[in-house]
Amino acid sequence: MRRRLLRRHASSRLSSAHEGIVAAVVSAILGDFLSNLQSKTTADVVARVLEELDENERRRTTNGRPFVTLAWAQSLDGSIALEPGQRFALSGSESLALTHALRASHDAILVGIDTLLADDPELGVRHWSGRWPEPVVLDSRLRTPPTARLLTASVPRSVRIVCTAAADEALGPPLMARGAQILRLNAWPNGWVDLDALVHALAEMGVKRLMVEGGAKVLTSFLRAELGDYAVVTVAPRLLGGLSAVGPLQEGRLPRFASTSSHQLADDFILSGALRWGSS
Repeated sequence: MRRRLLRRHASSRLSSAHEGIVAAVVSAILGDFLSNLQSKTTADVVARVLEELDENERRRTTNGRPFVTLAWAQSLDGSIALEPGQRFALSGSESLALTHALRASHDAILVGIDTLLADDPELGVRHWSGRWPEPVVLDSRLRTPPTARLLTASVPRSVRIVCTAAADEALGPPLMARGAQILRLNAWPNGWVDLDALVHALAEMGVKRLMVEGGAKVLTSFLRAELGDYAVVTVAPRLLGGLSAVGPLQEGRLPRFASTSSHQLADDFILSGALRWGSS
């Protein structure tokens, strides 16, 4: 009797162990399947967005400046961060892959000095396969620290820091010693770099595609100057009540999407399209 009980107990333990192994194998297979499916979805969305971008660039009338893509992530209520100068990760890993694919498809990537000081971004391409774009920093007063990550990246590339004549000339040499190129351009009445002068200067340097990632002041300035050909907006399903991605624009000349495509990547929604300006 005792032997039968022992055999039953052993059989029960073996059965439980077998079930555990089966469950682990099924879980691993299912995880791989979902991961591959997710990767395929991301690749499909990236391909469609880049194809639409290419088509819009081909349709654009040559105007002596680069094709400008504005790209940013925001919450449902249009916030880009909780507070100015505070970094806040909004989008998921799939949307981040799209952002890096967009970077790889552009010659240069532009951010403002506020974004550089808050995030210290590398502005590279690590979540997609492709070339690294050349960074451009809007920095009217040359506040970029020589220790900035984009000046110490492992991938060799040109880094341009754009200031105005009002910037202290003594601040330039430490940045140039780290490989940066300093561009001094005309200023707008508010003291910021003249964006029209900037995009034409970049065109003369061979930049055919420029991606603008922010922050809010920079995005708003490009929109107010009507210097945008295409936009890719990632909308994360959350509410922040913080800093608006886009500030007040000029009434009567408001930008709109001439055509809109929408895609979903995990929990995020991607809106993209060509930009047009007008009263309606």
